[in-house]
Amino acid sequence: MKIVVLDGYTANPGDLSWSALERLGDVSIFERTAPDQVLERLDDAVVVITNKVPFSAARLQQLPELKYIGVTATGYNIIDIEAARVQGVTVTNIPAYSTASVAQMTFALLLELTQQVGRHAAATAAGKWSVVPDFCFTETSLFELDGKILGLIGFGQIGQRVARIARAFGMQVMVTTRNPAKYMGNPMNEQTKFVDINELLQASDVVSLHCPLTAETEQLINAERLALLKPSALLINTSRGQLIDEAALADALNAGRLGGAGLDVLGNEPPDVSNPLLIARNCFVTPHISWATEAARKRLLEVTADNLKAFLTGEPQNVVS
Repeated sequence: MKIVVLDGYTANPGDLSWSALERLGDVSIFERTAPDQVLERLDDAVVVITNKVPFSAARLQQLPELKYIGVTATGYNIIDIEAARVQGVTVTNIPAYSTASVAQMTFALLLELTQQVGRHAAATAAGKWSVVPDFCFTETSLFELDGKILGLIGFGQIGQRVARIARAFGMQVMVTTRNPAKYMGNPMNEQTKFVDINELLQASDVVSLHCPLTAETEQLINAERLALLKPSALLINTSRGQLIDEAALADALNAGRLGGAGLDVLGNEPPDVSNPLLIARNCFVTPHISWATEAARKRLLEVTADNLKAFLTGEPQNVVS
């Protein structure tokens, strides 16, 4: 059976093993695949593994032998799911593999905004501490998390993990989610306040996005909603860049209508050098690395193989089609 990995480099740049997948068939692994290489590389392929290479209805129709698409990510918006279903192609994803890593990155961004560790370390290395008359100096005001309100938009596994960490910092947690009743009976959420998005934005000192990208959530954070935030509020996004109107966010930051932003994702990746958020005031942008710890990538490869093995034995798991 022919198995093709179209874009394996980001998940495994060489420090991990593909052996679990290789035991399941004849595997061809490509680091990257350009659009005009897809059909050639998938000639007669039954199984494809993809992370960012998209599969539209038109592309699927050109691949009549294809029976399985394994998406090496939690989000699967790169696949036309309805077209795959009609064509009889099973599509699977990898849920929850990066929960701990993304929650950790959420606070890495938040702590950089609140403590400005990188800026102060760079200032010290440049000799600024050595010439001040006092035992310490600060280049910016610092922000204590204890007692502050964290507003979570989305409350899946990552959002819930972030809430647990926030409480350890002494933060209060507010949540907006499509189905709050699902979580209200859990003793872990007794101190969580479930509210609508406008109330959350108005009350929160920090807002963190943990919802999927859908037609309803695209540009969820727009100019109108940014105007509801406190001028001192901080915005964190480790979910999908398209959740935010980037021009509106840059305007709010540069005008001092928002305290800061920590973003691990952007609408286009890699971003154009003209993206206004790259030079916006008090905005930290990292290159979509929250998922990419070694531990998370190892889980990703393991579940990728497990998903395919389950499909081949007639008991598919993590099916999204």
